[in-house]
Amino acid sequence: MTADARAGGREARLLTALTAGGALIAVLAISFGAYRVDWFALLGNAASMPSGPAIDVLLQLRLPRVMLAACVGAALAVAGTTLQALFRNPLADPGLLGIGSGAAVGAGLMICVLPVHYAFATPWALPGAAFVGALLVARLALTIGARDGGLDVTLLLLVGIAINAFAGAALGLLLFVADDAALRDFTFWTLGSLSGASWRTALPVLLATGVADIVLLRSAGSLNAFVLGERNAFYLGVDVERAKRRLVLATSLAVGACVAVTGLIGFVGLVVPHVARFVVGPNHRFLLPAAASIGASLMLAADLIARTVVLPAELPVGIVTACLGAPSFLWLILRHFRQLHAR
Repeated sequence: MTADARAGGREARLLTALTAGGALIAVLAISFGAYRVDWFALLGNAASMPSGPAIDVLLQLRLPRVMLAACVGAALAVAGTTLQALFRNPLADPGLLGIGSGAAVGAGLMICVLPVHYAFATPWALPGAAFVGALLVARLALTIGARDGGLDVTLLLLVGIAINAFAGAALGLLLFVADDAALRDFTFWTLGSLSGASWRTALPVLLATGVADIVLLRSAGSLNAFVLGERNAFYLGVDVERAKRRLVLATSLAVGACVAVTGLIGFVGLVVPHVARFVVGPNHRFLLPAAASIGASLMLAADLIARTVVLPAELPVGIVTACLGAPSFLWLILRHFRQLHAR
């Protein structure tokens, strides 16, 4: 057996272990909360078509919420991994292009400027406004970032910084004119939450992030080449300009769909790629699925903590991901610098 085959077998086993761990966390997330699901009672009555609060909680509350958490965690992690390879920047994350900021401006306009319409609108009004804001920002970044018929990633990075700054100013203005109720609603939205999860919101996010993740997973070879630089990627046979647009569009779709439904959730797209790289190595054929699995597990665990640590209340899940992600990221940084000084 060759060294490459042995390495591939090791990485496949690690991916299997990560998937199994994520499935276990998903079962725990389904089982625990304000209402504990008794699996033995449900399975014992499975033949008699059980009904009642347990089955309602399981089917209408827990399953869509767990599905949404897993989709969001996987999509943000894969998006962060993609952007770190595309920009060759270990600090790149899904907020780099300003897509999350655009979604926040869309949500802020709906909550702070149109409170009457927001109060009586359909449940899709707020996610729809956030998603439109994300798409407009993505389109703006792609338009300005284009140069000489191609997409300049350095210019795109600078455009993202400018968009984030402008969106921050717009959000400050919206908060200045908002009343107390709108200010409270918008602040809670920016902290991120899965409390509004239902089949109606989870299934569209599953569809959008599923399409985006498939595109990004199929681009693993291109990402391996991009790590070496655009010129080397071209010599390796990658259609560089087409690949860059495909990666940015897929990332924008995934991040826009997630932020529109859950609000702003930080650190998942920044920290998880580094953790996955530490576990399975830099090959994106294994790194992307590992990041998806770890991101889904992290979001499931964070949501479980958010739902159970202060019962009967619920913490915003963005606070939990920050509390979990910041120390992990600090540990990775310190470990990296210790390794550099040890050489």
